[in-house]
Amino acid sequence: MLRRFRPRSLAARTSLLLIVGLGIIEAIGLAVHALDRIDFDRRMIQQESQNHVGMIYRSIVETQPQDREAELLALHPPATFHIALTPGPDPDMVEQAASDPLARLRMGHPPFAPPPFAHPSQNLPPLPPHMRPRQVLFSAPHGSPRRAVAFLLPDETRWLTIRYVLPSPNPFRSPTFPTAFALMTVAGGILIVWGVRRLVAPVGTLAAAAEALGRDVNAPPMSEDGPLEIARAAQAFNTMASRIRRFVTDRTLMLTAIGHDLRTPITRLKLRAEFVEDDELRGKFLADLDELESMVAATLAFGRDTSRREPMGRLDLTALLQTILDEAAETHPDQAEAIGFSTPPPAVAIAARPVALKRALNNLVQNAILYGGGARVTLQAPQPEHEGERLTTILIEDDGPGLPPEDLTRMFEPFVRAEASRNRETGGTGLGLAIARNIIWGLGGDIRLGNRTPHGLRATVTLVC
Repeated sequence: MLRRFRPRSLAARTSLLLIVGLGIIEAIGLAVHALDRIDFDRRMIQQESQNHVGMIYRSIVETQPQDREAELLALHPPATFHIALTPGPDPDMVEQAASDPLARLRMGHPPFAPPPFAHPSQNLPPLPPHMRPRQVLFSAPHGSPRRAVAFLLPDETRWLTIRYVLPSPNPFRSPTFPTAFALMTVAGGILIVWGVRRLVAPVGTLAAAAEALGRDVNAPPMSEDGPLEIARAAQAFNTMASRIRRFVTDRTLMLTAIGHDLRTPITRLKLRAEFVEDDELRGKFLADLDELESMVAATLAFGRDTSRREPMGRLDLTALLQTILDEAAETHPDQAEAIGFSTPPPAVAIAARPVALKRALNNLVQNAILYGGGARVTLQAPQPEHEGERLTTILIEDDGPGLPPEDLTRMFEPFVRAEASRNRETGGTGLGLAIARNIIWGLGGDIRLGNRTPHGLRATVTLVC
């Protein structure tokens, strides 16, 4: 289940890892900061509670004695406060203060000496002398948030007792905590994604360059800019591509040179064959020499197609296919009815090398006619594919015997011909499909062969628009 949501790209995985790590570090940092503020928050809570106590005392002491009960009911203290007017101090508070030396110290008295009362001005804001309490009793049990303070009012008739509970400081409950966490995570996440994408971008460039090299051995080299590691990888890739190009060029030149050198002995053999008196034997010699000469010519053409670089240009693919089919119908008038578009083609324009592409598609059409008795072509409208490319597909189908499954890929190798499923009397050297594939790969496209049901062969050509 989790595997479905796992990021697939290196940039996404790296960004997710760094963002999660950043979130953890920020959470720990904010937690430490919040814990450091607990003492400060506790003092603030105590100060706020003491302010409430002072305000309550002042409200009561400024009221006439006969109206104090009504004033007490009219007050709206915090929910944790309980206020009472009594004739005397709470005995529990007196007993606790008498038995707690620390409480006496907190009130400013010797630990074991009476009286158990604090200074009259303790816990109160500055007041005129006539409004100050005559005595103050304060209770704060150790380890407990409960507090109590009792004031003997200036007229010495009643005690004002205020009990309250100090709320526990909880900095994590603050609204600024999640807001700060979210803002820092989002800001850090944006910077992480931006930085990771810039760092990982050369990897995508390397992958694109490798794919381009696989399609066209003469693809332009990579830029060698960027960080040291990326620059070294680009240099190594360019060196490898240069060696591959040199190897392919040397092999092609050697093959072309051999084919060129064979022309002279073939011509001499043809001349000598004319002196053979046996007509049947002379005919066989000349047929073999003609086949050998056609193979040499195909080899030279293969070498020229590999080394020649025709410039790219925009062309009307629909018109090009129509021209190829018209020429094929003129060349094979007896099969003209089986040559043409299977459905009305859409208008498609692509960037390609016109002469090379025409040769590749013509090879496929001629193979379908020679080996399958006809060629039905389907041109599909361009469709958006991965990485924003728009691809168009050409289907070239025939009604021949098809190919064994193991030969569908092998047929693109140079000098390979099917021996059982195709008609050998039609000639050919086994270079047509190899040339077609090299041309289509050089244009950034692809070509595949597949059998049709119940019989026949389908060549699928994909080209970038």
